[in-house]
Amino acid sequence: MPMHLLPAALAPLALALPALAQDASEFEMPAPPALAAAPEGAVGGMGDINLYPRRVVMADRSRTASVGVYNRTIHAGEYEISIVDMVMAPDGSVHQLDNLPPGVSAERLASASAMLRWSPRRVALQGNEAQTVRIMARPPADLPDGEYRAHFMAVSIPADVDQGLSIEEAVSGAEAGQSNIGVTIRPRFGIAIPVIIRVGETTLEVGLTNLGLVQTADGPAIAATLTRSGTRSAFGDIVVTAPGSDVPVALARGIGIYPEIDARPVLLAINPAFDRALLRPGTRLTLTYTDDDFAPGTVLARQEFTVP
Repeated sequence: MPMHLLPAALAPLALALPALAQDASEFEMPAPPALAAAPEGAVGGMGDINLYPRRVVMADRSRTASVGVYNRTIHAGEYEISIVDMVMAPDGSVHQLDNLPPGVSAERLASASAMLRWSPRRVALQGNEAQTVRIMARPPADLPDGEYRAHFMAVSIPADVDQGLSIEEAVSGAEAGQSNIGVTIRPRFGIAIPVIIRVGETTLEVGLTNLGLVQTADGPAIAATLTRSGTRSAFGDIVVTAPGSDVPVALARGIGIYPEIDARPVLLAINPAFDRALLRPGTRLTLTYTDDDFAPGTVLARQEFTVP
């Protein structure tokens, strides 16, 4: 997972409006403060948090790293920082160990969570403000060669609001004839990125299989299966090209496959700028998977197929 999103949300914020004038043209609503651009290489989701970089890799000579937590809204916020274990499912989705889908096992996960220390563990940020969290890896001296992984997670903390009555208070109130009992649900937004520790020599072989042109609800797409073997994860970009076109047929960045699975399907939407008339029967397309991790720019896998 290039990147991996957790379910959450913030309570809605109410904005006070000026008193309505007799003529709406007598006043103008002030423009909202502009959001600052997210840091280069940041990854974000539906919530108010960006993390950067999008993944952390520590090898034998590097045992410290930094992750930036960026509040991309105009409002102040607080965030809990933790290190958790997550597993990739065969479909490429990533899940915490306490919420694994049926049939998904953590048996092959090589966890790094016990080796990691981080500080601070809670940050408060003003709008458009960022803070760095330091991470240190302490692998045991006798740790076998291979790749170990955990996930750095930042989760928003809801602002302090009136918590209302406790269950006991609500029950007592109901018994006294006070029947107005309400429930407030405030889910939280969070985001996680992988933290990878590589020890000694690691190996990787990648392939592309089951290539084809498929029809989806949004139109044609390129389907393929990404395969992996060895002791290291793969992470990179897939580009699909066609003869006679300088514009790629499709492009997907940050496609990863972790060592606990051997294959994952990928579905690549057709580039809107590509001339779909070139996808006629007999056209030979080339899929190329390029490394953006261990040796950036290296071709990990390449495969061709003919449009039927």
